[in-house]
Amino acid sequence: MSNDSLSSTEQPRTVNDYLDCLQVIMVNTTLPANIGSAARAMHTMGLSRLTVVDPKLPIDETSVSHAAGGSELLSSAVIAPTLESAIADCQLVFAASSRSRHMPRPVVTPTQAAKIMFDFIDTQSALSANDNNVDTSSDAVSSKPNIAILFGREDRGLTNEELAYADYHIQIDANPAYPVLNVASAVQVIASFIFAYAQTHTQTANSLDENNDSQSTINVNLRQQWDEPAINQQQLQQLTQRTTDLMVQRGLANSEHLKSLPSRLSRLGSRLQLDQKEYQLLSALIAKLSKD
Repeated sequence: MSNDSLSSTEQPRTVNDYLDCLQVIMVNTTLPANIGSAARAMHTMGLSRLTVVDPKLPIDETSVSHAAGGSELLSSAVIAPTLESAIADCQLVFAASSRSRHMPRPVVTPTQAAKIMFDFIDTQSALSANDNNVDTSSDAVSSKPNIAILFGREDRGLTNEELAYADYHIQIDANPAYPVLNVASAVQVIASFIFAYAQTHTQTANSLDENNDSQSTINVNLRQQWDEPAINQQQLQQLTQRTTDLMVQRGLANSEHLKSLPSRLSRLGSRLQLDQKEYQLLSALIAKLSKD
């Protein structure tokens, strides 16, 4: 059994065990230097997985010079053609946003986001370690939780469509007159909160006394009792598309005027926090209704 699938009851978790489950995704960057600065910020805070979606300019010498000690992250960075492909195997998605947009998701602080991330990693890792009978024949299921944090363009951030992929939006407390951070600065701030939370959480997870020391007061529905692994983002979007197609087929929606229907269905799926078995049940139901 690999270390990735060990629960905290079998082996003490390190900070890196948690941070390795997180990836930073930068969308449609303009300046290669900002990619390097973000890589440096990540390296400083122990994050090592960087994905860049459709950058306007490739990683270059200016990226390397701004990365300093984090240049290795640039060598291992994944260049993805689309955001959909970048988050396809992610089970939980966060997006950095300075303001609420159309069809908003739950808004959390960086500390609250870290708690949600680490609680999710704990429950999913324990499930993978204790359940050897997960059916992976139809959809690939990773034993290691995969969580994405999205960061947008330098000039305008993430679009409404891109923000709709996130389960939660992260907002950094800042001057209300100008709450906009440079993308690399936003990476640094959020990563620093995550790293700080990791110290306390790891000590708690490895102690014999596992009292819940949560400091979060946000009213969110975080599913704790899992008996199957959570679905990933690709499966959620597939379910959204199949449901949309079924509603069009049944005359419940007009294909020419879908408006916010896909976003609402996607948000509903995020709120339900479906697992693999529930996904299979709903997929079978949709398939049956589509044929009748």
